[in-house]
Amino acid sequence: MSDTDFDHIIVGAGTAGCLLANRLSADASRRVLLIEAGGKDDYHWVHIPVGYLYCIGNPRTDWLYQTEPSAGLNGRSLRYPRGKVLGGCSSINGMIYMRGQARDYAQWAELTGDARWNWDESLPYFKLHEDHFLGANEWHGAKDAPAQVLQHGQTLYHQTLRQRHAGGEWRIEKQRLRWDILDAFAQAAQQAGIPATPDFNRGNNEGVAYFEVNQKKGWRWNTAKAFLRPTCYGRPNVEIWTHAQVTRLLWQTLPDGRTRCSGVEVFDGHGMRQLSAHHSVVMCAGAIGTPQLLQLSGAGPAAALQALGIPPVLDLPGVGANLQDHLQIRAVFKIQGATTLNTRARDAWGKAAIGLEYLLKRSGPMSMAPSQLGAFTRSNPALPWPNLQYHVQPLSLDAFGEPLHAFPAFTASVCNLNPTSRGTVSLQSPRFEDAPLIAPNYLATDEDRQVAADSLRLTRRIVAQPALAPYQPEEWKPGVMHQTDDDLARLAGDIGTTIFHPVGTARMGKRDDPMAVVDSELRVRDGRGSVVQGLRIADASVMPTITSGNTNSPVLMIAERAAEWLATSTDHHG
Repeated sequence: MSDTDFDHIIVGAGTAGCLLANRLSADASRRVLLIEAGGKDDYHWVHIPVGYLYCIGNPRTDWLYQTEPSAGLNGRSLRYPRGKVLGGCSSINGMIYMRGQARDYAQWAELTGDARWNWDESLPYFKLHEDHFLGANEWHGAKDAPAQVLQHGQTLYHQTLRQRHAGGEWRIEKQRLRWDILDAFAQAAQQAGIPATPDFNRGNNEGVAYFEVNQKKGWRWNTAKAFLRPTCYGRPNVEIWTHAQVTRLLWQTLPDGRTRCSGVEVFDGHGMRQLSAHHSVVMCAGAIGTPQLLQLSGAGPAAALQALGIPPVLDLPGVGANLQDHLQIRAVFKIQGATTLNTRARDAWGKAAIGLEYLLKRSGPMSMAPSQLGAFTRSNPALPWPNLQYHVQPLSLDAFGEPLHAFPAFTASVCNLNPTSRGTVSLQSPRFEDAPLIAPNYLATDEDRQVAADSLRLTRRIVAQPALAPYQPEEWKPGVMHQTDDDLARLAGDIGTTIFHPVGTARMGKRDDPMAVVDSELRVRDGRGSVVQGLRIADASVMPTITSGNTNSPVLMIAERAAEWLATSTDHHG
């Protein structure tokens, strides 16, 4: 092969891309290229857990997107962080390990017509890459325990992974801290009827507990560490390009009239280069980047592309549609008699003590995930499953990036796990340099507005329980004067913000689903009843519905499935 020819080209070295590069390059006969628009993950704040504060909003690590003004947010637009660095969002996110609920995957199986997406079929692919601090068991995998998928698999792919000792790369640990005020909130939640849980990741995440996190000995554990270093760097059949942005996909018409993706065009900072993929191009650019790149390449709603002067190649109206996200509604409570981060980090002495604790023990506030305590429950007791998630923090501030408040406080952020509002990702121009138009369309339905109002009332009910009474919590935001459904829904629009979980913009679906962008094996449809040869998508954009929890770990499971299908495909063109 020449230096522009590869077997697999992976677009995006984020959560999914790093895993795919690891798995596909295990076969030494396959030449794999991993392309990342951002740089290496050598910025020290990537690796210190609290460093997300310095990575989000930083052009070194973040795409710096903004949403379009939203009616549901009373005309506000939001900062919309997406990782632009090796590891992608796993390098800047909240590090929370969460799979969602079994019903999420049952819904995927129903919408795709493929039972392999059910919870029981998906669980082994979660466990394959897990290295859980409690070791391997019915629910979790570990580095020193052979994974079920590899033990039972008889293909050359499975044999190769066994020989390479693959699996167990994704470390999951307990947090290295606790706070009295969070312990009290957990007790109050139990008094309000939310049970304690030993594990959020067994298919029903109802309960309250401290989150488990993707860290290792107090350091962030991103997918670049887990899947690229040292494994891929030591393989001669892998190339990793950074500061290289894919500008469009390249198309080829086969003799039988079918469409094939033959490669990509890349801007490497100096000029354009065209690269060929003999087997497949795999898009792992995420729920924003993937639909943007598809549309720039002529795959999307034909009329919208023509209006921008882009010749349509594939008329796929679902590209960029179906955007779903979790909107967190942040309630702040002033307290007395307990330490919070507001008070610990108030002065130079406090900050020095925090730094010293991390330096000596790798614990304390610098080892914090953005949210430490979690709870899953129902906005309405009549619901058959939890539809709310809490992220509870021993701190408060006016907005992300703003200074901590001068008074002791905690924040209870609650989000609707299953929003019915749907948004879009579209192009503002045919230039790859221009950011896409991101319109999440939050709180656009009566159902979502009602859940928002009910969730704020539930927060107040938890805070009113006896366990928190010693701390005399006082609602500072949104304020107790607001009581009606209309008031609370409007306030949700005033104070709600993204929790950084966009999905669904190139979703899976059945063959007769006109809005499905990929089939159940993640092959891109051609809009004419078949699939594009040599092109798959493996990232959060393929989720037909958002998972009931943080979305990073489900993306890894999707990538595991994609790697297996790509490696075992009998079609040379993926």
